[in-house]
This record gives sequence, C-alpha cells and structure tokens, in this order.
Amino acid sequence: MTPIRRVSVLSTGSVQIRPQHVESNGTPLMWWLNTSTKWTAPRPINVYVIEHEEGLVLFDTGQDRNSVTDPDYFPKGFAGHIYARLAKFDVPAEATLSEGLRGLGYRIDDVRTAVLSHLHQDHIGGLPELAGAEIMVSAAEWAEIARPRSVLAGLLEQHIDLPGLRWTHVTPRPVDDPSIAPFTAAYDLFDDGSLVLVPTPGHTPGSLSLLLRQPGMPPMLFVGDLTYDRELLEKERIPGVGDRAGLQESTRAVNALKRHHPDLLILAAHDPAAAPMLERVLAGGVTP
Repeated sequence: MTPIRRVSVLSTGSVQIRPQHVESNGTPLMWWLNTSTKWTAPRPINVYVIEHEEGLVLFDTGQDRNSVTDPDYFPKGFAGHIYARLAKFDVPAEATLSEGLRGLGYRIDDVRTAVLSHLHQDHIGGLPELAGAEIMVSAAEWAEIARPRSVLAGLLEQHIDLPGLRWTHVTPRPVDDPSIAPFTAAYDLFDDGSLVLVPTPGHTPGSLSLLLRQPGMPPMLFVGDLTYDRELLEKERIPGVGDRAGLQESTRAVNALKRHHPDLLILAAHDPAAAPMLERVLAGGVTP
C-alpha cells in the first residue's frame, strides 16, 4: 500500500537567530539573549507538504507575513523586547503559505490536515489561511496557552486561537510497535501507519514530530525545532531554547530511532540543509 504520493517543502521566508539559539553553550537563555551581538545567516522557515490519498497534509504552517508588515503583530514592552532580541524575519510578499502551495501545484483548500509541531509564531503563521482544514496540535502544547505569562514562552494566543478554525488536540497513546522504538506512544493520523505522530518534548512541553513511512521511500521524521541542524542533532548538541533535559531525552530518542533505521531522513523547520537533502533523496540520490 502506497498512500503517500508526493513529499515537498516550501519556505515562508527566512529567519535569523542567535548562534546560542542553534546550539547551547551552557549559558542561561536570558543571558545570551540579552548579551549576544551576533545573528546567524538567514535560515528557512520550512513547511513540509505531504500528498496523501486522504488529502494534503502540512507539517507546520510557517510565518505570517503580517509579522513583518503589522507593527502591532508582536507584543509591546518587555515581551516585545524578548521577541525582537530572539529573531529577525524576512517574509516577502510571495512567501505566504497560499503562494508557496500554488508554486507546488496545490491550492490552499486542498489542505485537509495541518499538523503543528508546536505553537510558536513561526510555525502557526498560516493558520489564518486554513479555515477549511483540521488543525492538529498536542493537547499538552495547547494547555500551555492557559499558563500565566505564556506570551513570554512564545505563545501569541491572538494569532493561534482564531475564530473559524477546526482544532484537534492530540494525545499520543501507548503503542506496542517495535519499529518506532524507543518511542512507546504515538498517534496514527489515518490509521494506515504511513503518518505517525510521536512526542518529542523539550523545545516546548508539547512538541510533536511526524514519522513518515512508506515502502519504496526512505522513512522521514519531521522534527520542528528539536534541532536546527541535523549534524548537531547526531552529535547530541542541543539548541539553547527549551528545557535542557527534555531536549536531551528527545534527541537521544530520535538518534536511537535512526540507529534502527539508518536511512531515516531527519527534517527540521529551520535547517538550511533540509530542503536540498529532501530533494536529493527523492530524486534517487544517496540516502543520509
């Protein structure tokens, strides 16, 4: 059975972040955030597009162009200072989710399901365009919105809980599937084994990754912001944003999964190597 017909990637602009964001040097976030004078080179804001026989599936939805055109998109005051220090975005007019899908030969209303790795604003930017889709997020991630001062944790509720959206809050369930070990909980999107969500907390408490499996195609794991560089992940060098212990545990779990499946392609949201690697592998090039 081959329910997946095509896998693609589009980018809704680019982002520059601090070097310590990409790889922790052990200093506390608030220290390097307020003292760093360096930015990385622009990194993509990837959206992964999976054409499944049940409909088009997105993993993440990218950055909202309004974030660079609307002066009131981000909060003011101390929270606004944090957002400004954390990232610099470039979202050209043609870099919307709808335009990116059009470039791949799809329409926005082809999207049946949008899976959010987590709820930070560079992953939920396409939500205003997705009124016809099912939006999936972990229940643990959704619960974070109600926590005090969630805006300081990167959650902008006014851009997330939009009227007219159809949400599904996912809780991975215990499974007995040695093929996804060491993961012991999962959520099968279509009950066919082709697209399976696994919990990878750390960057946020409810972060999810999506495992794609299909005969004749290398397995793929879409990991959101668990890493910003596949090679750093392989060396268990973790990012500087999130819970350190959680990032380490999820990183080790992903690396254990790759040891079971050496051809596993690990695709992150902001890894500059991800899109060319996906293109090369799907074109029949050397697997990772």
